This record gives sequence, structure tokens and C-alpha cells, in this order.
Amino acid sequence: MENTVATNRKAYHDYHIQETYEAGMSLLGTEVKSLREGRANLKDSYAIIKDGELFLFNCHISPYSHGNIQNHDPLRTRKLLLHKKEISKLWGKISQQGLTLIPLKIYFKGGKAKVAIGLAKGKKQYEKRESIKEREAKREIERHMKR
Repeated sequence: MENTVATNRKAYHDYHIQETYEAGMSLLGTEVKSLREGRANLKDSYAIIKDGELFLFNCHISPYSHGNIQNHDPLRTRKLLLHKKEISKLWGKISQQGLTLIPLKIYFKGGKAKVAIGLAKGKKQYEKRESIKEREAKREIERHMKR
């Protein structure tokens, strides 16, 4: 069973998502409790491979409401857990094709916090406008079909 905590809704608007990967998150205790409360934001966050390890930047997890002096920094860099083969595969694709790693959503799966990471290529401004037009056209068709 999957319990979604936060989604990055801008990701599908700003990027073409080519592949998705599921990565574990290395978290502190108060971060897990805060995630269970649903207090996370993926806006403007991204992932980088550094020294053969995957890290998540700018992911805001609010301090735990019942925490004390041991609360965490909301914007700290968090390590993502993937197999070495997957990380090297991602590194090859990112370095050659000019792709980026974007977190798509944070969720709990089997009691563990996971992040869906998307291998993405940025959209141009005209592509964003086209996708909005397509979405609106689909809505219009559905409205007419209901009548």
C-alpha cells in the first residue's frame, strides 16, 4: 500500500519525464514524524549524483510540531538510497544527454519513506503552452461527451 505525502505538480509541467526510479531516503527521526503528518514540499527540489552517491537538495520537510531542540533543518541535503548499478546508469544518462533528476513524489511504502525520481528533460516555453492547450482541449471534449 502506498501513502503519498507530497507531489511535485510542477515537474510534469516543466519537464518531459523519460524514466522514473524509486529511491529510499536517509532521514532523521523527527523528519519521518513530520512526513507522516504530511508536511513536505518538493517545489524547486532536485537530485544530484556526487561521489557515486545520490543526494536530494531543496526538499523542504517542516520541523516536527512536537519536536524539541533536536529538530532538524528543514532544507538539509538528504541522501537517497539506490543500488550502485542504478546510480552509474543514471550518471551515464545525465552526463551524455543533458538530463536532470527531479523528485516527483514522496510516499510511504511498507513503512519506509520513498522518493520517486524522474529522469527529465526541460521543456521549452512553446512546449509548455502546447501541453496546456492539449489539456484544455481534452477537457472540452469530455464536457461535450457528458452532454
